[in-house]
Amino acid sequence: MHRLLIVDDEDHIRKLYKDYLSREGYEVVTAASADEALKIAAEIGLDLVVLDIELEETTGLEVLKKIKEQYPALPVILNSAYSTYKSDFHTWVADAYVVKSSDIVPLKEKIKELVKV
Repeated sequence: MHRLLIVDDEDHIRKLYKDYLSREGYEVVTAASADEALKIAAEIGLDLVVLDIELEETTGLEVLKKIKEQYPALPVILNSAYSTYKSDFHTWVADAYVVKSSDIVPLKEKIKELVKV
């Protein structure tokens, strides 16, 4: 079973993704902050991170940078409601970029592609 980390400061997004992706057969761990995400990444083995760009205390781009420095092979999907970030070269370090919407299928498909399900 693949273990995913969902990092988002919005509780309802974390719950939605956890419920949906758990039903897809993934083990899902969630984090509400950058510090919590980095702690989880250090403590348990992960197969993929879904990372929001707009976090309360910092940006997801800072978290992305730290994750890729410490775990270069760990796939990270940036997940944002703002498509404008897609053209920011800082996001290019991520393995994928998915714009948040009510349709979770594009995220699910990108996860399957990156974890080789």
